[in-house]
Amino acid sequence: MPLTRTAPPLPGASDEYLWTLNFGPQHPATHTTLRLVLKLDGERVVEAIPDIGYLHSGFEKLGEHLDYNQYVTITDRMNYISPMANNVAWHNAVEKLCGIEITPRCKYLRIIVAELARISDHLLCTGAMGLDVGAFTFFLYAFYQRERLYDIFESLCGARFTNSYTRVGGVAQDVTPVTLEKIRAFLKDFPQTLNDMERLLNRNRIFTDRTKGVGVLSKEEAINTSSTGPIARASGVPRDLRKDEPYLAYADFDFNVVCMKTGDCYARYLVRMEEMKESLKIVQQAIENLPSGPVRVGEEERAALPDKGKVYQTIEGLITHFELVMANRGVEVPNEEAYAAIEAPNGELGFYLVGDGSDVAYRARCRPPSFIHFAIFPRLIVGHTLSDIVAVLGSLNIIAAELDR
Repeated sequence: MPLTRTAPPLPGASDEYLWTLNFGPQHPATHTTLRLVLKLDGERVVEAIPDIGYLHSGFEKLGEHLDYNQYVTITDRMNYISPMANNVAWHNAVEKLCGIEITPRCKYLRIIVAELARISDHLLCTGAMGLDVGAFTFFLYAFYQRERLYDIFESLCGARFTNSYTRVGGVAQDVTPVTLEKIRAFLKDFPQTLNDMERLLNRNRIFTDRTKGVGVLSKEEAINTSSTGPIARASGVPRDLRKDEPYLAYADFDFNVVCMKTGDCYARYLVRMEEMKESLKIVQQAIENLPSGPVRVGEEERAALPDKGKVYQTIEGLITHFELVMANRGVEVPNEEAYAAIEAPNGELGFYLVGDGSDVAYRARCRPPSFIHFAIFPRLIVGHTLSDIVAVLGSLNIIAAELDR
């Protein structure tokens, strides 16, 4: 982290010269390729300038070159901490554009994987946040449970990290009894681990001193800066798309929206810890009330890719697969536009799509929560010390792959 002297000092600073510090893009406390250009008056942050562009993927332009099923692999690589939620968000927007109504069983399966992805994301956020301020044991508790979630995802779709589970009109494959048993075992054991994690950290003197009153975002600022998700709810904004604009089958479920008022790093930590409990409730309800029936829309609609068994063994399945993959004669995409969003682990994740009648979007635009939240970092950190940066960054949970267009 090289230091360079700047002159003259900025207005409002001390009589000493200010120092410019490059925090990142390679730094243990950034967790990814993030860069902050800091102006320091001693240890005090006078100015912070986020600098993006170190993990450029061009995921919006790729949405205009890959078809609506192929692009799901790109969403895996946006927020790679909770790719299942990204899969759900993308095909939720595609189905809104095309006017496709998915089956009840598919809705419940998507809710299950989205809520498990929320738990996985929150475990990494809180675990890494604890690690940043010295709570190494807490980090180990969190990552052990994330490995169990990876086992569940691997059992469900064959991939641990980049899942690519959803498809237009359905999901890649149905859930198996083995996967259901793994989910039930996780639902049974995880609450005790979560309780142990809270006992480790909630009243830890070092952790509370490092997070309480640090990086405060007021309710008004949260609204004015378009903050969403746990960051907004920690500041007293009770907005949750699962309640306010229900999608899939969330209207069928009983759960609470977790809110705090203080808006500091500690509040953001507590909101995520409580949200994991609410996600457990949702998954429990979904597992016990999982509807029967198909996991994709009917073959007569020629909208969803058929099951591989039918492709190999029936002429109807083979023809449907050929029409969708080889001949590009699947569902008719209207010359319309649509925006659909879900309550992703870090906030509102939305896709704006413009269709032109082909199997590829004319325009694909993403509204990733990390892009919005990274922009509020300067107002949260000014006036704090250099050591507070790691706590504030950890509480925001910025994923660099969502930043670059």
